[in-house]
Amino acid sequence: MQTELLHIIPVLPSADIARDILWYKEKTGFEAIFSDSMYAVLYREHLGLHLQWHADTEDDPLLGGSVIRIRVKNIDPLFEEFVQRGTVAPDAMRRHTPWETHEFGFYDLNRNAVFIVQDAE
Repeated sequence: MQTELLHIIPVLPSADIARDILWYKEKTGFEAIFSDSMYAVLYREHLGLHLQWHADTEDDPLLGGSVIRIRVKNIDPLFEEFVQRGTVAPDAMRRHTPWETHEFGFYDLNRNAVFIVQDAE
């Protein structure tokens, strides 16, 4: 069975996660379904939007790059393909994350982070 690509979720930089959750709720109707001081997951109907703390400092997890999350169904064949291509290491898969996903990720040549994500079952 092949991997089915479902949709892409943008991950936007945020200097203040709590402040920005409130702004998105008031100004756009997106509701937070998960948040901590570094990351937030917001939804409105079937659309997802994520926020990640980003400050262009040495503490910044991205150091200037952007992030996308590609949601898929049946992640394993795509993970195996990317291991074979040398895109990710064989131990890169994170299963049963605290936010209930299986996922792996990599950086492109411009330090943009690309995560491939499946809902944990």
